[in-house]
Amino acid sequence: MARTVRLRRWQKAALDAFLARSSDDFLAVATPGAGKTRFALAAARQMLASTPGRLVIVAPTQHLKSQWADAAEELDLVLDTSWQAADGGLPPDVHGLVTTYQQVAGSADALAPIAAGGFVVLDEIHHAGDDRAWGDAVRTAFAGAAARLSLSGTPFRSDTRAIPFVAYDDDGLATADVEYGYDDALHTGGVVRPVHFPRIDGEMEWIAADGTAASASFADALDAVASSQRLRTALSVDGEWMPHVLRLAHTRLMGIREQHPDAAGLVIATDQAHAKGIARILTGMGAPPVVAVSEDADASRNIAAFAAGTSPWIVAVRMVSEGVDIPRLRVGVFATTTTTELFFRQAVGRIVRWIRGLGPQPAYMFIPDDPRLRAHAWGIAEQRRHSLKRREDEGLPDDPDPAAFDEPPREAGDEPQMSLFAALSATPMGGPEPEPAPGSPTAVAEADDAEWDLELVDAPPLEAPPDERGLSRREYRRILRDANSSAVRLISRATGLSHAAVNGELNRRVGITKVQEATLGQLDERRRQAERWLARPSGG
Repeated sequence: MARTVRLRRWQKAALDAFLARSSDDFLAVATPGAGKTRFALAAARQMLASTPGRLVIVAPTQHLKSQWADAAEELDLVLDTSWQAADGGLPPDVHGLVTTYQQVAGSADALAPIAAGGFVVLDEIHHAGDDRAWGDAVRTAFAGAAARLSLSGTPFRSDTRAIPFVAYDDDGLATADVEYGYDDALHTGGVVRPVHFPRIDGEMEWIAADGTAASASFADALDAVASSQRLRTALSVDGEWMPHVLRLAHTRLMGIREQHPDAAGLVIATDQAHAKGIARILTGMGAPPVVAVSEDADASRNIAAFAAGTSPWIVAVRMVSEGVDIPRLRVGVFATTTTTELFFRQAVGRIVRWIRGLGPQPAYMFIPDDPRLRAHAWGIAEQRRHSLKRREDEGLPDDPDPAAFDEPPREAGDEPQMSLFAALSATPMGGPEPEPAPGSPTAVAEADDAEWDLELVDAPPLEAPPDERGLSRREYRRILRDANSSAVRLISRATGLSHAAVNGELNRRVGITKVQEATLGQLDERRRQAERWLARPSGG
C-alpha cells in the first residue's frame, strides 16, 4: 500500500480542514486544474482507515468514472466502475465503486446499503440539482454515509432546487468549507495557466422566430431573444464567422505547437449535427479532429485516445465540458449556445491544467463577442490581472496583456426556444486583440515549493490477485469476467443447458451467489472450473 502522497499546499490545508470538520458534510470549491481529485482521494484513504463502510464516488459522466478509477489506483484504491443495481453488493476485494448522478437516480435504494457507514465523494455536486429526481435520489442513497465530501470547480447557486448535503447563505450561494480560486492558483504558480480570451465580432443576419428579418453585430444592444438568435447565427457552420474563428484558433495552435509539440485544441459545439459540421470545416483545413458526442458509444474511448495521443483537435458536445483531464489542451473555441457562467467557467477549465517543466504556457479561449460571454470572460480575466498584479507587487514580471477586458460586464437573458428562426449569414469583423506570443515570458512561473509528501493512513488491504500479469486490478477483473461469460456461452452450446443453469452450477462450485460479487481469486477459479467442464468428452 502506498504510504505517501504528494499534495499541493491548498490540498494539504483542505485535507487538514476536512479531517477537523465538525459535520458529516464538507464542500470544497477549487478551480479546475487545481487537483480536487487527488485531495478527495487522499481524504478517502484517511477515512477508509477508520470507517467500516465502502467508498462511493459519484461523477458527472460515464467517461469520468474511468478517470476517477485510474486516479484512485495511483493511491492503491480499487474501485468498481461497472457496478449496476442488479449486481447487489460489491466484491470484497474492492474498496468501493464509481457511479454517475444519472445512475444514482435509478439505483438509490441499491446504493444505500453500500454507502451506509462509508465515505461518499460527490464530484461537481451542482449536478444533483439538474433534476429534482436526481437530488432526491442522492439524498436517499447517501443519507446513511459516515461522511460526504462534495466537490465543485466553481461556486454555484441553488436556483430553485436546494442540493442535498450543501449549506447556503442568504443569497442562495453555496457555502464552501474550503475555497481555492483561479486567482489563488495563479498566485501560487505552477498550478494553472493564465487564460486569454480573443473575442471575435461579426455582422449576423437571420430570420427571427416570428418570421421577420433581423441583422446585428455583437456591439448592438438586443433583448434576450434576439441576443440568442444572433449567437446561434454566428455559430452556424454555413456562415463565414465559424470558419474564420476556427482558422484563427488553428493558427494560434500551430504557433504554440512550435514550443509544445503535442499541444491541442478543443471546440465545444452546440449539438451532434453542429459538431459534425465543425469537424468538416477543420478537416477541410487539413486538421481532421476527433469527435466526441454522447450519442457515440465510443466517445469515452475516443477521448482517452485523444488525451494520450498527439492529434491537434477534438470537437465535443459537453463530453469534455468539466472534469476531463487533458493537460495538453491549450486552445479552446467556445461554439455552443449554452451561455451560463457555470458552464463557461467549466469549459475554460479544460485548458488551464499546468504541465510541469514546460515553462510559460498561456492558454487561449476564442469566444464570440457576445455580451454574456464577454462578461464571463471579463470576470476570469480580472482574476488573472488581480493575481498577476499581486505578483508584480512582490517583484515578479507584470501581466503581458494589461489592457484586456477593461469594459464593465453587461448581462442578457437566457436563451429561448426558437421556432421560425433561420440563420442567413454571419460575417466576421475584426479579429482577436493583441496577445503575447506563445513562447514569450509570462508572469506565471513554476512554483518553487508548491508540493510535499504527506504520510497517509493505510486503507484496508486487499487480497493479492492470483495473477495480475502487469494489469491493473480493474483491467484484470474485466478480462476474467469476459472469460467467464464466454465460457458460459460455450458450455451452454455444448450441453444444451440454459445460461442460468450453467451460471448457477459454476457459482456453486466456487461458493458464490452472484458472479458480480466474486473476488479476483473466485473469478479465476470459476474460469478454471469452466475449462474443466468443457474439457470433458461429453461436455458435461
